[in-house]
Amino acid sequence: LRLTLYGTSHVPHVGSILSGCPSGLVVDQQASQNAMNQRKPGGKYSSKRSESDQVTFLSGVENGITTGEDIDLRILNQDVRSNDYSFLPDHPRPGHQDMVMHKRDSSADLRGGGASSARLTAPIVAAGALISPLIGMVKFPAQVGAIGQIQADESSIELERWADENCLQMRCNDPIAAAKMVELVEQSRKDLDSIGSRVDLVITGLALGLGEPWFDGIEPALARALMSIPAARAVEFGRGFQVVQMTGSEHNDMWQGSPDAPELTGEKPDGALAGLSTGAPIRASIAFKPPSSIAKVQNTLNLKSGEIEPLQVKGRHDPVIGPRAVAVVEAISKLVILDLALRGGFVLE
Repeated sequence: LRLTLYGTSHVPHVGSILSGCPSGLVVDQQASQNAMNQRKPGGKYSSKRSESDQVTFLSGVENGITTGEDIDLRILNQDVRSNDYSFLPDHPRPGHQDMVMHKRDSSADLRGGGASSARLTAPIVAAGALISPLIGMVKFPAQVGAIGQIQADESSIELERWADENCLQMRCNDPIAAAKMVELVEQSRKDLDSIGSRVDLVITGLALGLGEPWFDGIEPALARALMSIPAARAVEFGRGFQVVQMTGSEHNDMWQGSPDAPELTGEKPDGALAGLSTGAPIRASIAFKPPSSIAKVQNTLNLKSGEIEPLQVKGRHDPVIGPRAVAVVEAISKLVILDLALRGGFVLE
C-alpha cells in the first residue's frame, strides 16, 4: 500500500494517490465524511478557515467500488486568504518551514505552510477512511491525552467517545480533563499564544506475528509515519522512557496461555517484539509542539533588510494541534498496519 500526497495549502486543491488498494471495496461516503469532519478546521478551538472537506474520487473508484487501480482522492481548498502571508518570503516565521524551504527552493510556495502544511493531512484522513473496512476487528482508538500540564485519565481512551461538548472539542474522553483543557486553550488564545499537546493511541486486535523485521517493523514503521505528521516532535511506545529506570526482570513480559494461543502477561506488555505483533495492545503517544503561527509579536530575521525586526503573524491558526491530530493519528496508523498486513499475507479479521 502506497500513499503519495500532492498540492499545497493555498492552491485550488490537495489530494493523494493511493496505490495497492484491493478491488471490490465498497466506499462508505458517510463514514468518510464523518472522519473528515473530525479533522477539518472551523471548530470552536481550531483555525477559523472554513472548508467542507468533501472527497472526490477522480480514479480508482467506479460506482462506489474500488477497481484495484490507483485511487486519486481530491479535496478542494475553498477558503484561502493568501494576503495573510504577504510578509513571505522576506520575513520567515519562527518555528515554521519558511526559512529552510526558501533556502532550499526560492520559488517554493510558502503560503499557509505550502507543501508542509497540515492541510495535506486531509487526504491522509480520507485514505484512512477509505481502507477502514479492510481493517476488520482491529481497533485504533486515539484521544488527546494531554494539553500543557493537564493530563487525561489514561483509562478514558477506552470509554465511549466524546461524552459532552468539551470532550468533543478537545477530542478527549475524560470530561474533567477536557473541561480544564478548554480553559487552558482559551487562555492561550487570549494571550495571543499557543500550547503543546499529546495524542495517545491504542491498537488492539492484531494477530500474532504481523509485521516485518528491522526497519519495517511495526513500531519503526508507525514511528516514521507518525513523526511525518506536521508538528510531531516525539513518539513513545509502550512504557517508553520509563524503561531506563527498570530492570530486565521488571520489564520482561511472561508468556501464558497455551501453545496454540500464547498471551503476554504484565501490566502493559509490549505490543510488538522484533518488529512483529505479540497480540497485546500497541500503545503509542505522540507529542505535538505548540502551533508556530501565533499572534504575539516575535522578533526575527528579515531577509530583505538583514535586520532583526518584529513580526506579528495574522490569519487563522490553531491554538493547539492535538484535537485535530487525533483523526490523522488514527488514519495514518490504519494505513501502516494494512500495508504490513498486505505485505505479510495477513487477513485482518
